[in-house]
Amino acid sequence: MELWYTEQHTDDVRFSIKVESQLYSGQSDFQRIDVFESKEFGKFFTLDGLMMVTEKDEFIYHDMIVHVPMATNPDIKKVLVIGAGDGGTVRELTRYETIEQIDMVEIDKQVVDISLEFFPLTSSKLNDPRVNLFYEDGLKFVRNKVNEYDLIIVDSTDPFGPGEGLFTKEFYGNCFKALNETGILVNQHESPYYSSYAASMQRAHKRITEFFPMCSVYQAHIPTYPSGHWLFGFASKKFNPLTDLDAARWNALGLKTKYYNTDLHTGCFALPNYVKDLLDQAHE
Repeated sequence: MELWYTEQHTDDVRFSIKVESQLYSGQSDFQRIDVFESKEFGKFFTLDGLMMVTEKDEFIYHDMIVHVPMATNPDIKKVLVIGAGDGGTVRELTRYETIEQIDMVEIDKQVVDISLEFFPLTSSKLNDPRVNLFYEDGLKFVRNKVNEYDLIIVDSTDPFGPGEGLFTKEFYGNCFKALNETGILVNQHESPYYSSYAASMQRAHKRITEFFPMCSVYQAHIPTYPSGHWLFGFASKKFNPLTDLDAARWNALGLKTKYYNTDLHTGCFALPNYVKDLLDQAHE
């Protein structure tokens, strides 16, 4: 008997991975959590049937959501991470000795517990003394923060269910207030390829540009995410991710990464025309 995990990317497209075994299945207060073992991607987990993390390709997402803002402003000291229950974003942040405080807000403690149990390499730095874990709604957490963070990373699920509030105008406005005068906001920006994901991307982009003077979008190839073409949003009160990149300074840190490098940093902001058109249409 063969066991396959299948995810519905659109009404007409499915993505499947052959599974060796199912390691966990449970229902938290917020969502269903499943963990599988596969030959091709190693262990992976899903939330409400949607792929979140695989052992094989998680480094791509976490490299790109962390090192792009950190290379743009290496002086970042205080970071807020919203979501990111698997711990991969925190793991990459802790590699910077200059970061003094990382506040991580995850609504679902069970996601963190599962990650600690089944994905020790991804969640390996959640016990770093600079990390403060808060199990609460990120939307509510950020409401009362003013001028507090150098960087906010929104490592959320898709814009429905527990992650829905993290794509609203109110949320992005509160993030703007929570950042200091040089603050940077980076968020997972969905895929531009399938129409339903592209619509979510456009809504998020439009709302962010209403608050931040500097807004850009960059891309990465993540094989297990819908279409493999994934976007990130970069918004800032001061920093331009291209003109303010100090490649020599970042490279001098000697961080060994599997995906990110400073040449890619520059290249990932060069978008295909169809994506540029979608971003332009978001303002119409």
